[in-house]
Amino acid sequence: MPPVPAPAHALPAADVLTALQSDAMSGLSEAEAKRRLHAHGTNTLTIRGGKPGWLKFLLQFNNPLLITLLVVGAVKALLGHPRDALVIWSVTVINAVIGFVQESKAENAIAALARSVRTEVEVVRGGVRQRLASEQLVPGDLVQLEAGARVPADLRLLETRHLQTDESALTGESLPVHKGTTAVEASAPLAERVGMAYAGSFVTKGQGLGLVVATGDDTEVGSISTSLQEQVDLTTPLTRKFGRFSRSLLQVILVLAGLTFLVGLARGRGVDEMFDGAVALAVGAIPEELPAIVTITLAIGVNRMARRRAIIRKLPAVETLGSTTVICSDKTGTLTQNRMTVQHLYGGGQLVAIEDLWPGNGLSGTSNAALQETLLAGLLCNDARPSNREGLVGDPTETALLVSADAAGIDRQDALDRHPRRDAIPFASEHQFMATLHGSDRILVKGSVEAVLDRCSRQLDFLGQPEPLDREAIEAAVGAMAASGERVLAFAIGQAEASQHQLEHHHVEEDLDFLGLQGMLDPPRPEAIRAVAACQAAGITVKMITGDHLETAKAIASEMGIGRPTGGDDGVEVAAIDGRQLAELIPDAIAELVDRVDVFARVAPAQKLQLVQALQANGEVVAMTGDGVNDAPALKQADIGIAMGAGGTEVARQAADVLLTDDNFATIEAAVEEGRSVYLNLRKTLAFVLPVNGGASMTILLGAVLGTALPVTALQVLWLNMICSLTMSIALAFEPIVPWLMQQPPRPPQQPLLTGGLIRRVLLVSLFNWGVIFGLFLWSRRQGGDLALARTMAIQGLVLAHLVYLVNISQLRTALLALPRLGWRAFTQAPAVLLGIAGTVAVQWIFSQSAVMNRFFGTAPLNLEQLGICAFPMLLVLPVAWLGERLDPTDGRVGTP
Repeated sequence: MPPVPAPAHALPAADVLTALQSDAMSGLSEAEAKRRLHAHGTNTLTIRGGKPGWLKFLLQFNNPLLITLLVVGAVKALLGHPRDALVIWSVTVINAVIGFVQESKAENAIAALARSVRTEVEVVRGGVRQRLASEQLVPGDLVQLEAGARVPADLRLLETRHLQTDESALTGESLPVHKGTTAVEASAPLAERVGMAYAGSFVTKGQGLGLVVATGDDTEVGSISTSLQEQVDLTTPLTRKFGRFSRSLLQVILVLAGLTFLVGLARGRGVDEMFDGAVALAVGAIPEELPAIVTITLAIGVNRMARRRAIIRKLPAVETLGSTTVICSDKTGTLTQNRMTVQHLYGGGQLVAIEDLWPGNGLSGTSNAALQETLLAGLLCNDARPSNREGLVGDPTETALLVSADAAGIDRQDALDRHPRRDAIPFASEHQFMATLHGSDRILVKGSVEAVLDRCSRQLDFLGQPEPLDREAIEAAVGAMAASGERVLAFAIGQAEASQHQLEHHHVEEDLDFLGLQGMLDPPRPEAIRAVAACQAAGITVKMITGDHLETAKAIASEMGIGRPTGGDDGVEVAAIDGRQLAELIPDAIAELVDRVDVFARVAPAQKLQLVQALQANGEVVAMTGDGVNDAPALKQADIGIAMGAGGTEVARQAADVLLTDDNFATIEAAVEEGRSVYLNLRKTLAFVLPVNGGASMTILLGAVLGTALPVTALQVLWLNMICSLTMSIALAFEPIVPWLMQQPPRPPQQPLLTGGLIRRVLLVSLFNWGVIFGLFLWSRRQGGDLALARTMAIQGLVLAHLVYLVNISQLRTALLALPRLGWRAFTQAPAVLLGIAGTVAVQWIFSQSAVMNRFFGTAPLNLEQLGICAFPMLLVLPVAWLGERLDPTDGRVGTP
């Protein structure tokens, strides 16, 4: 393939086609496309390196808590305690390694998920239209563009129809740019190259056909920018909240450490001893494992959501999902199965069921000329098409119209041959209709009942002759279909002039003849009905926002259970309003109304944005679904924007926080459940980790005040923290979803991470931990044990008690209660916690019984009697844990019910 002799924007389209050895009708052959793909590579940008690995590792230490430990270790080394310094540094390095490994895994996983959502494009190869992944495009391919699509490569435009693109990412121009096919000067700036559509821009309106002239790194976006690669950012409001918490906690710790040092000196203790005590308090109180645990928990949540077909594009969505109070859902495909089938037709004053026209009868089953024209209009005013590989390809509504015409015996190819399409006005949600120009005299219009009837002045009668429009009879037929949950489309015909080659909006504004109606049914998804009920049980309000007819929307909503319970067996009462009524209201009235209405029908995209803003003004946390180009503002405004990954436009995907790979409402409910689980697991971790740090620091402070020997040393406290982070608390991040999670009301968005109830729980368990450490230490000393033995018993007693506490706040408690019923299968509910307990028992045995560990950490081996005494606090922790749940009303069941 020879290179294009000049910039593509400066050459006539025919010259570019010749240079690329392509054809304006058939494009490239499959064999030639494969050859060029091998020669040019895939249509992807080379991923430029982000931060190098060594820098990512060093950034793990960019935490005030870890920096403090590094400084403390350096001071210990300068004072001649290299062993202590080595252990302190080892703990910080181990935590940094854990954070580095887990963040790398999380970044890779999230990046892989983002890449897994392929952008597909309409391509003409060998004269056949087909859908391909954008990565497979090569120079010379013909690409079909339509509203909502992302331009997949640099294209020289061959045909345009009201085409506009958003090139703001490349030019900074905020307004859409009108496109054509005209060549411009070679020196023209990018923003003035009207005959080009560039990779990375979006089609905001119209249609077009473009010739690929550059792919991958050869595109404008590839050459002018290396910064458009999506970098995975693991920073969220929650991680920032933890950062603020860490800084505040560090200030308190340093004050307490200084107080410990001064109190000890005042009681006549040595400088070295009290410095060791201050260091022990500091390292004991610092929860250095928390930053890594937060990242791990969020990453686990992202991967779990992906397995349930919800792909997180923006990490803060994980935590926001847990506090969602209102879900505004589209109807078609999300709540319903997106399998449209025509049920009834109306025309010429006659309402008939589609099966009355088949099998075998075809159009001979009716002599109603208006119905014949309605079926023909549904076939011709249609962008769906048959495909050898994929069956019928196109919007489900349009494929249903092809099926109904076929069922009535109309041959598609024969109809297209008799009435070839010459031009079209593509469907736009703001206009709610589509129009096509056929042959020399026929204009066909298809759209919402309101949009079509407003343009009609007559209707065809049973014999196909014009007569005055009977709007009342038509609306009665619409009501009958809509009451059964059918989506109703209206069809009309207009007269074109013989010389007319283009179709403009003014050609279809008035004086059309009404043909008829087709009512199609899209049954609700059974799993979506269950998901709606689950959301309502969880205190989440579900509202339907749709472009369908009001009665159709109400019928489906009633079947879905969306509405207010009537208190009897009659299901729900559905409060509904349509877009025209909504347009008459002022913003204050909308804000007052929005909480009481369940269904919003015939809603324009701009009104979706109004509804989101009204709900947010009322204090709601809003999740909004959308799939169209005009849904992007509402998706951005919503607290959680949810785009359809299977059927949505690329513009909607880019604006959203979450993509549904199956376009199913049940997946939204699953994502909310996972978001709640992530937050719950983080609360469990706080409830587990902070008391260990609090108990150790309180013990050291009290030892300094009372003038006793320190019950634990700095090295032993570091060991204790390391065991808690490596073998126990991380296990809580892997906890599965608890069964009662979707029976609780949403978490208030303003609720702090450390609620008053959680603080009371942490203080209670910290006091218990302090009692365990100090009690076992003093008991051993009074029994004649040396300092090493007393400290060993104190640490072992605390670890064993905390193992029981871990069981109590994890799902292992439920597993143990279910043993009589489920047997050993019950333990599959909490495998990570079981592994954590087994690992803790193993390393703690080595800690006390190994001679090497005894020398390094100043511990002593324990006999069976001493181990039994250490196990006694395991019984005492049960009532403490029970009381802790009672003190935490914001989440009385941090673990399990």
